[in-house]
Amino acid sequence: MKPFKQIRGLGCLATTGFFILTFAFALGAQTTGDFAARYARLIENPSHETDDARLKELFSINWDYLMNEYPEWGTDVGYPGQNRRWTDNSLEAIERRKHDKEIPLKVLKTIDRSKLDAGDQLNYDLFKRNLEQSIEGDRFKGEYLAITQLGGVQQEVPQMLEVLMPHRSVQDYEDILARLKGVPTIIQQTLVLLKRGLETGVTPPRITLRDVPQQVESQLAEDPKKNPMLQPFNEFPASIPASEQERLRGEAASILTNSVIPAFRELHEFLVKTYLPGARESIGMSALPDGQAWYAYNLHQQTTTRLTPKAIHELGLREVKRIRKEMDDVIKESGFKGGFKEFNEFLRTDPRFYYTNANDLLIGYRDICKRADPELIKLFGKLPRLPYGVLPVPAYSEKSQTTAYYQGGSLIAGRPGYFYANTYDLKTRPKWEMQPLALHESVPGHHLQLSLALEMENEPEFRKHEGYTAFVEGWGLYAESLGSEMGFYNDPYSKYGRLTYEIWRAIRLVLDTGIHSMGWTRQQAIDYFVANTGKNEHDITVEVDRYIVWPGQACAYKIGELKFKELRAYATKELGSRFNIRTFHDELLRNGALPMDILEKHMREWVEKQKQGASATPAL
Repeated sequence: MKPFKQIRGLGCLATTGFFILTFAFALGAQTTGDFAARYARLIENPSHETDDARLKELFSINWDYLMNEYPEWGTDVGYPGQNRRWTDNSLEAIERRKHDKEIPLKVLKTIDRSKLDAGDQLNYDLFKRNLEQSIEGDRFKGEYLAITQLGGVQQEVPQMLEVLMPHRSVQDYEDILARLKGVPTIIQQTLVLLKRGLETGVTPPRITLRDVPQQVESQLAEDPKKNPMLQPFNEFPASIPASEQERLRGEAASILTNSVIPAFRELHEFLVKTYLPGARESIGMSALPDGQAWYAYNLHQQTTTRLTPKAIHELGLREVKRIRKEMDDVIKESGFKGGFKEFNEFLRTDPRFYYTNANDLLIGYRDICKRADPELIKLFGKLPRLPYGVLPVPAYSEKSQTTAYYQGGSLIAGRPGYFYANTYDLKTRPKWEMQPLALHESVPGHHLQLSLALEMENEPEFRKHEGYTAFVEGWGLYAESLGSEMGFYNDPYSKYGRLTYEIWRAIRLVLDTGIHSMGWTRQQAIDYFVANTGKNEHDITVEVDRYIVWPGQACAYKIGELKFKELRAYATKELGSRFNIRTFHDELLRNGALPMDILEKHMREWVEKQKQGASATPAL
């Protein structure tokens, strides 16, 4: 999935007492009024509402609060009225939001959990868990890491304007113009955060920032037709009159020239002359202030376990050893005359394994996805309604972006999901890796799981958008293994490609912990990666740099996948002839993303109910 700033699950609410003025003080000037009154009524409970009704109202207020605080997220999910604004990332707003998080815990204390049904108890527990963990993480200054090679205003602004915002009406284009006018402000806020990072020693490693100035330069194209931010103005819906098109296009060009480009130029100059020279040379998170505790926190957040860096590292070493044996077996079965190193060199260099045209690569991915679609019904009883497509990674980010990512859609916003495939440097995009990658990012991977979560009924909004990484990415990796049951991996090269992707995720456990807790160098990590996989060196370098700037995230894939496989093996053994793969998968995904401990508890209870012959699905 694409590494966006994580705002989900923050659960920022506000209520400190029984009086509106108290609320107004706690919430700050931008969130007073309606929110304050709603929370006051919720606490006072003048209508003597039941605890379950008050909990639902709490979730509703929380969702409204989040959509107002993070309007980009509002656009993403189709929440109305937010398409003209950007998140206020001033230091004052960031600190206010941190303090706001204390307040919903006080609200929860007024709700008797024992009076809730099982489903609402789960919602209560997850909401509380998310808040407490977010508050725990506020001691770390992650906001100072406002730009990396994977994200920041230089990528998120064009993506918002071009991809996420609607482009159907004159009003939609007016909203784009309003956001375009706000770009200089968010760039200035970014500069403040980056300067604070330099002052406190909280920056990404300098080596990982090498391509960021070029990413910013991509937004400096003075020709409106060639600037990524103004792509929506190159083609209007036929329903918009030509005179309006001309007016909107002219206003966009004026804002771009007079406001936006000068702001990005200032950012570029700061990056080149000040930020990159001042960024840290160390690569491990342990080198940051409070870095060891920060890394432990990240691991807990991403894996939803309490596994230590050492335990994760050793698990990775065991998995690498196991998968390497399977890879050696495939080499022997293929009839290739040579060992692991020679086979990898053959796969990296033989022209038969590479496209020479970017569009052909995209067509190849679309073919895989289309062949996967009809196979889903064999493995799932419930499928999502939301469609998806395949697009190239935008040119302004492709050099430093990962091999692929998925961007979720929204039925409410009328936007499909998209699997983005990287077409940069085609000689680094082998055909033998395409099947597992497509299954991971589209179906039965991210698109299927995330879309089903969005379509859950009778659940609070935060549950539909929850993204526990171990679940979401663990499912994506588990989905790759389902390819064998869907008619894929029929030749030794694609089989080897699947194993290459599996060992890639095992290697992550070794490298992530090695870099951030054991003092591994960047070159040491690259060398270990090269020695144990068939992936090309460009991809490997991009991946290692990703682990460096996103500590802990890469560990979630393998840990989540192993849990899914463990639960499948358990259900298969316990249920015997009564095991049904479609029912099992539906149950795994029925409740959206969950922490690993809660998922395991639920699935084991479900298996026991199945053994007893119960027709009803147990409530969580």
